[in-house]
Amino acid sequence: MKPVILSVDDDPGVSRSVARDLRRRYGERYRIVRAESGAGALDALRELALRGTPVAILLADYRMPQMSGMEFLEQAMDLFPTARRILLTAYADTNAAIDAINVIDLDYYLLKPWDPPEEKLYPVLDAQLEAWCAYDHRATSDTKIIGHRWSARSSEIREFLARNQLPYRWYMSDESEGARLLAAAGVTEDRLPVVITTEGDALVEPSDAALGDRLGLTVSPSEEFYDLVVIGGGPAGLGAALYGASEGLRTTLIERTATGGQAGQSSRIENYLGFPDGVSGAQLAERARRQALKFGAEVVTTQDVVGLEVNGAARTVRFADGRSISAQTIILSTGVAYRRLDAPGIDDFTGRGVFYGSAMTEAARCAEQDVYIVGGANSAGQAAVYLARGARSVTILIRATSLEASMSYYLIKQIEENPKITVRPCTEVAGVAGDGHLESITLHNRATDATTTVDAQYLFLFIGAAPRTEWLDGVLVRDDHGFVVTGPDLVVDGRGPAGWTSARLPHHLETSVPGVFAAGDVRSDSAKRVASAVGEGAMAVMLVHRYLANP
Repeated sequence: MKPVILSVDDDPGVSRSVARDLRRRYGERYRIVRAESGAGALDALRELALRGTPVAILLADYRMPQMSGMEFLEQAMDLFPTARRILLTAYADTNAAIDAINVIDLDYYLLKPWDPPEEKLYPVLDAQLEAWCAYDHRATSDTKIIGHRWSARSSEIREFLARNQLPYRWYMSDESEGARLLAAAGVTEDRLPVVITTEGDALVEPSDAALGDRLGLTVSPSEEFYDLVVIGGGPAGLGAALYGASEGLRTTLIERTATGGQAGQSSRIENYLGFPDGVSGAQLAERARRQALKFGAEVVTTQDVVGLEVNGAARTVRFADGRSISAQTIILSTGVAYRRLDAPGIDDFTGRGVFYGSAMTEAARCAEQDVYIVGGANSAGQAAVYLARGARSVTILIRATSLEASMSYYLIKQIEENPKITVRPCTEVAGVAGDGHLESITLHNRATDATTTVDAQYLFLFIGAAPRTEWLDGVLVRDDHGFVVTGPDLVVDGRGPAGWTSARLPHHLETSVPGVFAAGDVRSDSAKRVASAVGEGAMAVMLVHRYLANP
């Protein structure tokens, strides 16, 4: 299967000219596809994604009506994140092209005209193709999932693959194509979900670890001892792994599900430095993961850490499967999880219309639906704005009287200006009901004590922040809410915490065990923002070096 080079230009003459020059040089090794609008090019890319055809280069004209080249490339990134992105510009547009380097991670911009191509076009494309070929293009585009629409495990598998940037096709078991695939695999409907790999193997009700292993993820550490083990692959963990590896430390990052953490599920982060037009959490996490791998960090997924032990100078991490690894230093960056909603019936419908996070994965199914969101922080606001693109209506339920105390101002303004979004203050979910899947929600107004029932098939929960650090009980000092206490907060009357073995006091991000650090949301009194988490991950590596010099 030939990889594709796609060009898009609204001028038919220019479009044909670009395609002609591309075929002359690359036609034998690559399939040349051209389009005359951004929308047409996106349609072509969607077809290529469904067929599992790799795309090497996206070449787009900057000035196009209805959809500019930058807008096209930004949307195309979600379909083919590893394709090299090139913008074709006039001299007057060079400033915009330079801005695009940050906005859409542009790889190169070319000035028109490009004649002669032997001097101005081909050398650029040769370099970009060389860079693309050096990347590990996993052939997972044709992975197929067959499941039931309201199956919790089917939803979990779709979420797992999406968050790990593993493309897949979804088939419902009660539709003709899904039934055909099940028959071909010799599997009955009572054993869903089924995942069919690109090699044609059927994995029946697979675990995340089995799925990740078959689809090319690293699911086991390669060594038994490291300089640094980072636990948790959110922004803090990715930052720590990147800086640790880039500074020469043998570094492995251990993640339970997928890199990115809660931030990786955000549809659009607009207040992160350097991205004036915003960036999706998935894009940010994938770039950070690739950057960490570039510097030599090992990224291990589907491993659940259940224990931490101190064995002399070594710090040992135990996994749920019984295995363990050790290191000189540990950075805890496990972040937080959404709290479970305590309402009658909720647990019965989780994955069957009730979702914790998951807004991006389920968004397509919410088209023309009335959607309800519980939560008043930024993650809830970002999900509301994203879901409102296709949903008939989006209702945000909050216990407080307004969003001002918990959500960023820029998101509040977007919500106020969106006619599809409604905020219901002083409101909580009192119960849910349905036949096999969510069909209605009972709402209670705390101010008036009134109770109402509304029809709904989708309820997204973004409530609270639970650190889930029970596995550290008896090992590290935690606050009353379970967050890890670090640095000066451990010092009492000029002395370190009970059991502190070092002659010095704890470093700023160091926990009650020397050589074990905490960064990001899991740390007590942290800022709970992406930028601060990344900064703490980098700072923790600096403190790791101080510890190694003076344990």
